[in-house]
Order: sequence, then C-alpha cells, then structure tokens
Amino acid sequence: MKKTYVTKMPDHIGAFLKASQCFKRLGINITRVSYNKAVDSHTLFIEVEGEQASLQKANDFLQQIGYLTNNEKNSKVVLIEFRLEDRPGSVTDVLELINKFSFNISYISSQENGSGYQSFKMGLYVNDANAIAEFLSQAEKLCEVRVVNYNHTEKVFDNDIFYNTYVDGLAKTLHLSPQQKEQLLVNVNLAMQTLDEQGLSPYKTFDSIGKFAQLLATCKGENFKPRITKHVISTKTTITLIEPDCGSNTAIIESDGDRVFIDSGYACYEGEMLNLIHSIVPDFKKHTEKLIITHADVDHCGLVNLFDSVILSQRSAESLIAESNNAAGFREQNHLHLPYVNICKILTEYKAVDKSKLSPLWNKSSLTAPLEQIGFYSVGELNFEVYEGKGGHLSGEIILIDYERKIAFTGDVFINLSDLTKKQAEYNQYAPILMTSVDTDAKLCAQERNALLQRLGVGEWNIFGGHGQKKTYTSQTIK
Repeated sequence: MKKTYVTKMPDHIGAFLKASQCFKRLGINITRVSYNKAVDSHTLFIEVEGEQASLQKANDFLQQIGYLTNNEKNSKVVLIEFRLEDRPGSVTDVLELINKFSFNISYISSQENGSGYQSFKMGLYVNDANAIAEFLSQAEKLCEVRVVNYNHTEKVFDNDIFYNTYVDGLAKTLHLSPQQKEQLLVNVNLAMQTLDEQGLSPYKTFDSIGKFAQLLATCKGENFKPRITKHVISTKTTITLIEPDCGSNTAIIESDGDRVFIDSGYACYEGEMLNLIHSIVPDFKKHTEKLIITHADVDHCGLVNLFDSVILSQRSAESLIAESNNAAGFREQNHLHLPYVNICKILTEYKAVDKSKLSPLWNKSSLTAPLEQIGFYSVGELNFEVYEGKGGHLSGEIILIDYERKIAFTGDVFINLSDLTKKQAEYNQYAPILMTSVDTDAKLCAQERNALLQRLGVGEWNIFGGHGQKKTYTSQTIK
C-alpha cells in the first residue's frame, strides 16, 4: 500500500533522519521524497510503501512529534506591499506594528526606484487569520498598503507554508472538498518535482497550474460559451461541432435517423453541456445514446457516463477499465504526464467510466505502421473506415474517415491549432508546459499525421479534430 505524507519538518540537522528511522523500524520503503527550500522552507513530501498497519503506526509517530501539517490549518502567509517613503527609518513603524501583532516575517523584498518611495513587500506568517484585518486597518494609517495575490507576483516567495496557502486558493476557486484538496496538494508537489527535474522553474509550474484552474472556473455557468457551428453534409446528414473554451470538442452527427456523439469534454461542465445538448437535440436520452471516444484522455472522456454505449478501440477500453479498477491508465503510466493528469482529474471532477457501458468494437493485436485500418462504422448514410494510430498521441487513438463524403474525425492526432478562440489558445498552452509534451511520442504522432494526409487523397476534405474549428483541406492547401 502506498501513502504520501505531507510533513512539516523542523529546520535543523537530523530532521529527515528522524522520520526515515521511523520508516526503517516499521519496514516501510521510501519511494519518493520532495523538498525545495526556495519554494517552502519546511514542507517535505514523503511517498512510502508498506503494510497498512505499519503506515498507521508511522502516521501516529509523525503526528506525535509534530511533523504532520494538520496542526497548521489556521495558519497562512499573507504577502503585503507597503508603499514607504524612501528615507532612513521609514520601515521602522511598520516593523513595530508587525511586532505588536506577533506576526513572523517569512519574506522581505524591496528596492528603491528613484521615485521617492519604495514598494516594500513582506510575507507575514499569520496564526490568527482574523487578526490580519485589524493589522491592515492600523497599517493604512502609516502608509499605503496592498495585499498581493500570488498570481500577480513575479515569483513564489520563500515561506513556511506555501503549499497549503497555494492549494487553499485553488480549492476555493473550484469549490473542492477536503479530500480533493489533500490529493491536489500531493500532486501539485509531484508536478513541481517532476518538471524541476526537467529543468523547468517551479515558479512557472505553480503559475501554470494556478492559471489553468482559474480558466476552468471562469468558463462555467453563464460564462460557458462554446463556439458552435452546424455543417450540412447532405439533406439527410448534419454535423454540429461544439468547441468549449476548455477541453475537447464534441461533435454530434445526425444522419438519416441515426445519431452518434464523438468525444465529450470535461466532467466539470456536465450541467452546461446537458443544457446545450438538449437545445440542439431536444430528444436527447429518449432513446439509446451512443458516444465514440477517439482516445482515452481526461478532456475527451469526462462525460462518458451520460451515454448508454461508449464505442472505442480495445486499447482505449483497456485504459479506461484500468482507471475504473483504481490502476493507472495509459496516460498516467508516463511519469512526465502523471502529475498533470491527476491534477486535471481533481480540478475537472473526473469520474471513472462505468465499465458496463464500454463497447470496444475494434481490436488489432499489434500495429506495424503509424496508422492502420482496424474496422468500419456507419452512422446513417455515413460509412467510416476506422484507423488506429500506433500511439503517438496516446495508445488506442482512432481516426474515422468517410471517403465518399470526404469527412474525417481525427481526435488529437490532427487538430486545428491555427483557428482557436483566444480562450482556447490560452487553455491549450498549459498542457504542453505541465506535461512537457501533449504527445506520448511526438515524432510518431507526426508520422501518423503524415500517414493520414496521404490517405485522404484528392479533393476537398472536412477535418474535425479534437480541438479547434473544422479544417478544410486539399492536397495542396489548408484553409
């Protein structure tokens, strides 16, 4: 059994040794350790593996010696900017007020700029959150005062409880439960450690996660405004493309009395998507509803449980079944992608698929080419050839091609990055940062795209990708 401890380690020699001796004594193996004093001067993450009874004893011991963080629930760090006159002793009155309130200073930064004033930033470690209001009231009598939001600072300031205050902010933005908050805390640290080892600044990691969470939250409710386009294929067939600001596109194919959806977007927009779908197809859920999944990524599979039958490749089914069995799906098996996927699942309220709804129609035991035909699928008068990619973006990915009407659904193997809305473009910049690459194998994914274009042949094609507007493609140009 694995467990991650978020410990508050005293800043003195032998602190980590004391915890490791406890684990050794109980036969517990340490599988991951993360500590960065420049980010948080006391918080140490320790991932361990052992028997449940031993882990409970370790938990009791760490609690007893004060190493676990739940004793700090009422503490926070507040970053405040004081605008002080640029003269000797101007900061003294502020320091005396801080001393009066018994606040500890965890961060100080100031530099004169020739204006006659200095912007003096201080991180104050506050045990009583209610006291900060009175402190600010008194400080305003001395100088101009401004509480600084983390997301607007140039970098993370060194403090004792950065992770807790940072995750508190994310939890309030997205109304997360205590359990979700605890999981988020661990995975934010895992993302920082994983990307730090790849040479990416921790500050950029935290900033990207924060902005990603903020964007998810601001696109809900009345601000859920996807771009919607309707494409008339024939007198019997229409395709409605729904492009949310965050998450994958959803396509609704209606053809000669038949209907199927392709991909479903994020779970956190379930209410908004249901209202939208009912406005487009008022009889939704009055008969069997089918969903095709192009691949098993969180942003394409968030609403699979709304549908009666989920049609997909055998490999994609294996990934979703693994998740429903509390094991790692294909994306999570990549250690570079694991932290982002876990964070994404928490922030978007992802739930594992009901396995009974899965209908894997296509299975080829092994693929030798970047893109291979694995079967067929018909929707009304549309007749698709189904191809599976070798796993450049994600194992199990499929592409559907109707050669007669020159229509292709390509998932994320081929997407329209050149025609994104402003918010879609903002959303699409975070995954490459937090995963290092959205592809499992970028070179292989490029080979799959080339193989796709070679198969399309002469004529004007309508390509519906997993993100962005429909592309009109010919053998010479892309509009």
